[in-house]
Order: sequence, then structure tokens, then C-alpha cells
Amino acid sequence: MGEPSGVLILAGSTASGKTDLAIELARRFDAEIVGADSRQIYRGMPIGTAAPSDAQLQAVPHHLVAFLDPYERYSAARYARDAVRAIEAIAARGRRAIVTGGTGFYLRALTGDVALAPQHDDVLRDRLAGEARTHPAAVLWEWLAARDPQRAAALDRNDAYRILRALEIALAPRSAAPDAIAGETLRSAGIPFLKLALDVPLDAIDERIARRADAMLSAGLLDEAERIGAEAVAANAVGYPQALAFLRGWSTREELRAALARATRRYARRQRSWFRAEPGITWLPPERIEAAAREKLGWP
Repeated sequence: MGEPSGVLILAGSTASGKTDLAIELARRFDAEIVGADSRQIYRGMPIGTAAPSDAQLQAVPHHLVAFLDPYERYSAARYARDAVRAIEAIAARGRRAIVTGGTGFYLRALTGDVALAPQHDDVLRDRLAGEARTHPAAVLWEWLAARDPQRAAALDRNDAYRILRALEIALAPRSAAPDAIAGETLRSAGIPFLKLALDVPLDAIDERIARRADAMLSAGLLDEAERIGAEAVAANAVGYPQALAFLRGWSTREELRAALARATRRYARRQRSWFRAEPGITWLPPERIEAAAREKLGWP
């Protein structure tokens, strides 16, 4: 095989079929997969995060999936650095890389299409922590929406951790131009890429989400949520707050199922809105992704 040429980035909302398609393409193109999901990075949470199954992980090498403790913080800048290094290692083995996931901010950080905040700003962080003790997450979200509407649109109004991190980015003083990119990115590393989004009808996604809610409950979501607990960094991912509410007696089983499906549908729509505004992305139906990779990246 010749020198691997470029990286295929496959984005899309939850339940759009990214995982299955990425594995199929990886087999065809002798590729390895680099995850881009801010919840699938955590170990021991495969049900709630809809992480690749053990069989899928064994079928194709995966990177940046299930490698962090659920209580460990992780940033987009760190993700970009780790992903670039994984991609370079894959290329050194003579293989191709497919990056896939639904966390738009991770993908934007990886490509170099967003200015990242400094890693540490203790004064600002303390100030925001104080605001979080005084105001509910929804109020902080409104503040973020006034400063950065696009980033706010991609976040759940109750996701206090991510809202605070986004506010830290939005409020951090810039020592460089607004479009300056700090750290390692595909652009700074000189790695070409093709960014595609799966164009799947909403009604099809909604049907899959309904089936997924049932499958998650059957697979043991409640046990997983109870084991992870409410203090884990990823415990605010869609599914866990609803499961924990049920375990505390705040909802019935049927209300839990409906809440799971409703929250996942809302999340899928936020993801679609984000990717609609993604720089340099092309929306294609799943059956046209392979041809685009062959044509644009020169993958045989």
C-alpha cells in the first residue's frame, strides 16, 4: 500500500449510524478508528454512552475510546493533542485513520477551527465556580448564549460542567488574534483531512433512538448509572440523569423510558445544529461516504 493520504472525519448526531459505518469503512480501507466522543472516552460506561461493543473494538483498532477514569477531567485541547498523536502513529504503521464521533467541539479543536482557551486561568475559574454556587446551570447557559450563541446551542442547559468550561473559554482574555489556534491540530501538523457529516432523515434517527432507549434499559443502564454515581464527570451525559432520577424514585419505568428517548432526541438535534454550522463540512447520505473518501482523499 502507498503512503496513507489524509484523514477521514466522519461526524453526525447520535443514532445516525457513525459507528457501524466507520467500522465498515475501516475494514475496506485498512484503517484504524480514532474516537471523537466526549463521553465514550470514559471506561466502564458503554451502555449510557453507546460506546462500540467489545466485538466492534476487536474488529478494528480503536483509539481514544474507554481510556479515562470516569472522574478524570479532559479538555478539547488535550483531545486534539492526543488525537493528532494517535493519527501520526497510525500513519507510521502504514494505515489510514478515520476519526468519528458526535462531539463537534472536539472535531473543531482537532482540525484547528476554534480558538482554545488557556489551559489554566485560576482567577477566572474561581470566579465561575462562585457563580455556579449562586446560580443554576440554566442561568449560566443564558450567560454563555449571550457571549457565544453557537457554543451554547450545542450544550444542554443543565450540563453545568460543560457550560462552565465554555464560559471559561468565552471569557478568557486572548493574547493572540481571535482566530489563533493553540496546541496541536491537524492543520498545524500538516495533515490533510476530509470532513463529512452523515445526512440521515430525522424520522429515521428518532426511530433508532426509541429502539436504543429500550436496548439501553435491557442492557443494564440502571446498574451502570448506579455504579458510576452522580459525581462522575460523565454522569451528566444523556441517560444517566434520567436513570438516577428513576433510582431515587422520582419517575416510573415508563416515564424513564420516555425521558430517555426525549433527552436523546433533543441531544441529536443540538448535534445536527452544530454540524450544520461546522466549517468545511460536507453532508452526505451514508451510501456516498465511501465514494467521497476515494475521490477526495485518493483512497483506493
